[in-house]
Amino acid sequence: MPADIEFSFHQLTDVAQRHIRVFQIHQFLDRFAMGLAVAVVALALVDRGMDLFQISLLFAVYSATTIAMELPFGGLADNIGRKPVFLSAVVASLISFVLFLSSSDFNILALSFAFTGFGRALRSGTLDAWFVERFRTVAPDVDIQPALAKAQWANAMGLAFGAICGGLLPDVFGVVAIRFGFSIYDTSYLASLIVMSVVFFYTLAAITETPRPLNPEALRQGFLKVPTVIREAGLLAWTDRTLSRLLMALALLLMATNPVEVLWPTHVKAMLSEGYANTAIGALTATYFFSMAFGAALSPRINRMFRRRHAVTLSLALACLAALQIAMALQGSILGFVGVFILYSVIFGVIETPASSILHSCVENHQRSTLLSLRSLVQQFGAALGLMLVGGLAEGYSLPIAWVGATAFIVIAALLAGGLARRAK
Repeated sequence: MPADIEFSFHQLTDVAQRHIRVFQIHQFLDRFAMGLAVAVVALALVDRGMDLFQISLLFAVYSATTIAMELPFGGLADNIGRKPVFLSAVVASLISFVLFLSSSDFNILALSFAFTGFGRALRSGTLDAWFVERFRTVAPDVDIQPALAKAQWANAMGLAFGAICGGLLPDVFGVVAIRFGFSIYDTSYLASLIVMSVVFFYTLAAITETPRPLNPEALRQGFLKVPTVIREAGLLAWTDRTLSRLLMALALLLMATNPVEVLWPTHVKAMLSEGYANTAIGALTATYFFSMAFGAALSPRINRMFRRRHAVTLSLALACLAALQIAMALQGSILGFVGVFILYSVIFGVIETPASSILHSCVENHQRSTLLSLRSLVQQFGAALGLMLVGGLAEGYSLPIAWVGATAFIVIAALLAGGLARRAK
């Protein structure tokens, strides 16, 4: 059982409560901006004349940029500060939106996706690390898992509302956009650019961090220290059995669930009438994020049921997720699929904060951003590998069979988490 005392929001100091609220608003705005664009990105690319192969190449540019930059920028955030690195990420996102809105040329769009990946790499492990470190300062010895759950709830709600608005804007303001020579989908990207600008100024005003030197020499020293920070963090992840098992479990989780997240619309569309299929899929996408937000909010209650043993909560949630993925694959009607899909999304939302709590308990402040970036990198590799494996299996057999086969990865992840629970006991 954790040594930290049980979390109670109303018993926290005013400073600690404000810290949580500030980060919740920040996470909501940042994810809302992303959700606006995510809702229409594929449709916007098709409208710009891109074929499926070109769209795949653009997403490959995004993934390659993110993977290449993930660890170096996590190490940089540990050296020069989380706030300036995050602000740089917002600037990269703004450049990406401007490039996307300015052209239909494949090369310009590829540059836009590269800046998106650049921004993703800069974001990873920045303000999450800041939130944990400051929370432990203003609320020492308090269980952080419920605080992380509140942040995750705001994150998912931002994506959900962003997806809803991103889908509505082309229909509501599309005629106006065409009148001015833009695509109807540019309305969502323009809204995303505006909200991301708000995120930039909100970060400047609301996120407080002890300033670190940012002169050219300090930046040079920060970059020079990055290889050392990465090496030390990698060695920690390799030698710490708790961290290595956790990272392996999270990679396996994404190997199984990313193919569901990416491919479920193609499975569901066959169950729907052509007249309302796209609208229904958009609504179900928002429901997916809302359900994850509910799962994140529910996570602390579930964790308390197991006496705040994070590894036990994680292991049981993974086992439930494996069963639900099999059940979802076996559904032949839209109502049955939607019911199981919502439960699946809720459990997926439950999983995030126990995993994060375990990771943060193993890491010191000077390596926190780097380890969060390493986690993101491992999960992205797992997601990409899973998509290739499951996609190949689906091509040879069927998508439901591929989803059932992929649950083996979740079962192994649950066993690894169970091993963490036994170690903790």
